[in-house]
Order: sequence, then C-alpha cells, then structure tokens
Amino acid sequence: MSKLLNPPRPRAIRENWLRRLYAWTVSWADHPHGTWALFAIAFIESSFFPIPPDILLIALCFGARQKWLKYALVCTAGSVLGGILGYTIGWGLRESVAIPLMNFYDPTGHTKDLIQDWYARHGFLGILTAAISPIPYKVFTVASGMLNYSLPLLIGASVLGRGFRFLVVAAIIRWFGPRVRPFIEKHLELCFILATVLLIGGFVVIKYLS
Repeated sequence: MSKLLNPPRPRAIRENWLRRLYAWTVSWADHPHGTWALFAIAFIESSFFPIPPDILLIALCFGARQKWLKYALVCTAGSVLGGILGYTIGWGLRESVAIPLMNFYDPTGHTKDLIQDWYARHGFLGILTAAISPIPYKVFTVASGMLNYSLPLLIGASVLGRGFRFLVVAAIIRWFGPRVRPFIEKHLELCFILATVLLIGGFVVIKYLS
C-alpha cells in the first residue's frame, strides 16, 4: 500500500514544489496502477481536484506511446463520470459542499453569473466549449447542478468535448513525444506559466461571449 501511495520519483527533477508534483505524477507512468491513477485523477478533477489529468496523460503517453488511444479514452471516461459527480454535488449538496467549493474557485461569484448567462444564451455550445478549453471544468459541472441544467446535455457535451481534448493531447505526444519531452522537463516552470495564461484567457473568453 505504501508503494502505491508513494511511487518512486525521478531524481533528476529539482526539488521545488512544481517539479515534485511533476515527478510524482510522471512516476505513475511506470507504475502497474498508472492507468487506474489516470482514471482517478480525471474523475476527481471534474468535480473538485485542482490538478488537470493532462499531466498524467502526457506522462503515460511518454512511457508507452503506442497506447495513446487507450489512455485518452480512459481519461475521457474518468472525466465524464467525474462530471456527473460534480453535477450531483451542485444539485444535491448545494449548501454543504457546492457553495464552499464554488467560493474557493470563484470567490467573487462573477464566473457563476457568467456561466448562467452563457448557458441561457449558448446552451450545449457553452458546455462543449468549457469541456475543450482550459477553463476549470469543475466550475461548470458543479454550477450545472446548482442551476439545475440538463444532465444528459452535460454528459453529451462532456463526451464530445473532453474526448476531443484528451485525444488531441495524446495524439500530439504519440507523434511528437520524443521531441517535446526534453523541452517540457527543461522549461517546466515556463510551461506552467503558459498553462496559467491559457486558464485566465478561458475566463476572458467566457466574459467576452457573455
């Protein structure tokens, strides 16, 4: 059990928090339960976990590029089921869990208001865009439950959007993995900054479209 919870980490990664997280995540690629870890991270990320599953998806594809399609489908399945959990939290645990969770990710409440307006105007397209984009998907799944939107609509958009996103990520590693891996590991902090910029840009997109 201790080995499962604390798999070995590459020594070459410098010991700052970001690289420790990266090392811990990448270490699952050589672990016998790596595929289950991918499913679990994708599942919880869709409702409350802050780390996107793309990191482990990329790491697993680095280790076994011929399994890129399998990993993308596992990640999609975990994310879609996790989205249902997020919806359930928003619908059934509004006061005890959903509101504190939304206050953590959206302390001003502005994003939730934008989501409500965006859903009213764009419906399925709003969820689909959120599923593909770097916008925190958990915000959309929990908000969907709180606002009592259609669960089948959420599931359909999740399958298409999350599936497209993870297939693209896995396919890129399948074809360009050996060339991009040294860059990612050498410039990890820069990649993290770029991902953060994309995240902020996602919220700007919501505001613009609303």
